[in-house]
This record gives sequence, structure tokens and C-alpha cells, in this order.
Amino acid sequence: MKYLVNPSTDPHYNMAFDEYALESLPLEEPLFYLWRNRPSVIIGLSQNAFAEVNMDYLRSRDISLARRVTGGGAVYHDLQNLNYTLVGRSRDLDRDYPDYLNFIVEALRSLGVPAALTGRNDILVDGRKCSGYAKRVFKDRLMVHGTLMFDVDLEKLTRALAVPGSKLSAAGVASVRSRVANLREYLPQCPDIQAFQMALGGILAAEDGPYAPERPSLSPEQEADVVRLSDKFRSWEWIYGRSPQATFRTCRKLACGTVEAHFSVEHGRVSELAFRGDFLGNLPAGELAARLIGTRYERAALLEAAASCGDYLDGVTPAELAALLLEG
Repeated sequence: MKYLVNPSTDPHYNMAFDEYALESLPLEEPLFYLWRNRPSVIIGLSQNAFAEVNMDYLRSRDISLARRVTGGGAVYHDLQNLNYTLVGRSRDLDRDYPDYLNFIVEALRSLGVPAALTGRNDILVDGRKCSGYAKRVFKDRLMVHGTLMFDVDLEKLTRALAVPGSKLSAAGVASVRSRVANLREYLPQCPDIQAFQMALGGILAAEDGPYAPERPSLSPEQEADVVRLSDKFRSWEWIYGRSPQATFRTCRKLACGTVEAHFSVEHGRVSELAFRGDFLGNLPAGELAARLIGTRYERAALLEAAASCGDYLDGVTPAELAALLLEG
């Protein structure tokens, strides 16, 4: 199996690298590469970003948000998480998909990790999840990529994904620790993630010579193609605009009374909105809602839209109105 080297820790560039490897690189034999992201949350292709991620926590901790080209759920990455990508030919997805994953499982086992595939999309050790993976098909090609938690910060993982009503929001870090496993405890021979990457890469690259992370993989022209493609993965349209519809309910006690907002966000914008509750307004609440529908679901855009609405609700500032929709 041929190996590539991707030293980037930029999540948007790395999402572009995955798509480029699947769709554009020559593929004479299966290939793989190991890579890492700086702190980031990566959402699945069909997920609504606002329903899956604690946006305020990401902003406060300078954690990036990216959308990948495969399905599945949101995952937290940091530099203590090692990602893998495998690309090969596929003529029979049901057969080839597990075959590619077995490369990873067998490599972990050869390092002494009791890894096992599950029927869903996880790799487990001693009944706890250490890896989640996803796939994408392009013509006759198959890409499988996933995570390997080496020593991930589980508190940040929990908080980044703990949106109201999520399965993580009430569980807390202790519950997460009971369900996931950092591989460091199984790899005494690997003092750090760099050693783990060298060990795993050496096994996977056995037929392609010694694993050398400093070896260049792309030509200057190919590198320029990936950089251009990464613009798509950084764009608001890709990260937020692809979000399918999600429905929310928030409630706050404001100067005008208790206000409930029932609304939907689709493709990154407020698509439906109704205000209910025991409050006093200068104009019908339906008129206020109509003024806000279509606004990007982000703080700056909502503040601007709220400021243009005037004093619809007695004594309520644009910031309070925006916060009602954003924070509950």
C-alpha cells in the first residue's frame, strides 16, 4: 500500500486533501496517509452545524469548525488525535469497505492494542470506542477515513459537542470516559503521538519502504490544486449553508415579559420563526418574526437584523433579541 504525507494541521485544508486524494490523484494501488488537526470540530456532510456543536464554546476556545465530505456524526479533533485516510478501488462496497478498515485494525493489533470492528462505524478496545470512521464513493474509488484517539482532551470534546438536548449535554465527562478510550494507555512503547504515528505508519507502509513523514507527496501543481480546493471548505456556504433544517425552542425572561422563540434553521439561515409567551410588544410579533426570517444564523447578522427592527418589544435591545435566538 502506497503512503502519502500530509503534514498540515489545518482542518479545512485537510478536508480538501481528502477530496483531492479521492477524486484526482493517480491510483495505481491503494494509498493511505496519517494526519492531524489543530483543535476543531468536524461535522458530517448532512448535519446541521447549529444542532450539533456548542458554537459559543468553539468561539471562546478558538476551536475551528469544518464540514467533511462523508456522512456520520460530529467529532472533536485535537493534536492528540491521529487521523487516517485510505483510498482504493471498489467494485463491491460491502466487501471492500471492511477490507480497508482491517488494515487499521490489524495494524493496531500488531502494536498490542486489542482492537475490534463493530457493526456500526466504530473501532473498539475493551468495549470502548477509540475510533469512528466514515466512507465515500467516487466512481470506482472508495475512501475510508477516521479517527484514532491517542490522548484527546475529553473535557473539551464533551463541551464542544454538548449542545442543549444532545446526548452529551447531560452525560458529562465521566460518562464520556466510560464509553471512549484513549489509545495511550494501550501503547506503553509510544511515549507521544509522534511515536504512535511512526509505529502505525511503519506497519501500514511495509510494502512501500520505510515510513518517512518528511517525504514530499504532492507536486507543486497538485499542492496548488489542494490549496484552491480548500477555499471551498473554508466558506460559509460549505460549513453552514449546507446545513439541513433543524428546529429549536428558546425562552428568556426579558423586560417585556417571558418570550419564547420557536424557529427553524435551514442552509444556515432562519427559515421559520414564531414568538410566543407572556410579553408586551409595540407591534404584532408576527411582523417582527417576518423581519428576521432569512437572516444568517450568526451573531453579527442577527444583531444587524434586530437593530433594523426598531422597538418591537418594549425595552428589549437588539443584543437581547439576538441572544434569545442564539443562546436561549
